[in-house]
Amino acid sequence: MEKIKGALAVGFLRLFALLPWRAVQAVGAALGWLSWKIPSRSREVVRINLSKCFPELSPAEFKQLEWQTHRDIGRTLTESACAWIWPAEKTLGLVREVEGLDVLQAALASGQGVVGIASHLGNWEVLNHYFCAQCKPVIFYRPPKLQALDELLKKQRAQLGNRVAASTKEGILSVIKEVRKGGVVGIPADPEPSLSSGLFVPFCGIQALTSKFVPGMLAGGKALGVFLSAIRLEDGSGFKVIFEAAPQAIYSQDTEVSAAAMSAVLEKYVRAYPSQYLWSMKRFKKRPPGEAKWY
Repeated sequence: MEKIKGALAVGFLRLFALLPWRAVQAVGAALGWLSWKIPSRSREVVRINLSKCFPELSPAEFKQLEWQTHRDIGRTLTESACAWIWPAEKTLGLVREVEGLDVLQAALASGQGVVGIASHLGNWEVLNHYFCAQCKPVIFYRPPKLQALDELLKKQRAQLGNRVAASTKEGILSVIKEVRKGGVVGIPADPEPSLSSGLFVPFCGIQALTSKFVPGMLAGGKALGVFLSAIRLEDGSGFKVIFEAAPQAIYSQDTEVSAAAMSAVLEKYVRAYPSQYLWSMKRFKKRPPGEAKWY
């Protein structure tokens, strides 16, 4: 049964990738509208997250952000379907603007290991291709449950000569070794870790369990951190890729200081482009002791 599901999923993606870009955007927006209107657990997660992180919004402003968020989640889904099937060069053609490329180039030229710090903002599949076109990083990721999809993603995400590492013990060790020998890695820093692997620091005004993985690799300047995002342009024509050097505080030997500094930069971009964040993710599932669960 799993093989059948996997084959159907990959077949659907291949058919979908035949659509012109404007149709990809339109279908994504339509799927987002449906997810906004039809009651579901995912819709409730989005609503809870937005209400907790943006309590200052008026009812009208909240409704507008909620709709825009579902629209952009739908677009991210359909855009990613194309990025999973298309040749990397076609996806790269959607990058219309780049800001801070000199930051990445300086980090690469330093001779130190480089940690690309990403999040679930904008479109991380487009970002992956652009980042890999600039260097040959090891991309850290969580494998999907369907084996056929995992095999597809491993192939598509490594089109440009880079490598991928699953979020397993072996994958974690390979990423650490790559950085220690002066290589480059890309890591999504916002998925909620286990309690033993994270600590609570502020994110959008909320105490959020945050991974110690990136702070641990950067502590004391053992490697250089570069934040990276691919933001969807307002007209839907493509993306703007942004690179930013990590602040000095992220290199602190104090893990809490480092994690808070990392979280603050991620929050800055989320607040700048609030509808483009994956608010359907249960980012705040684990709560500090004594606090009630949200979901």
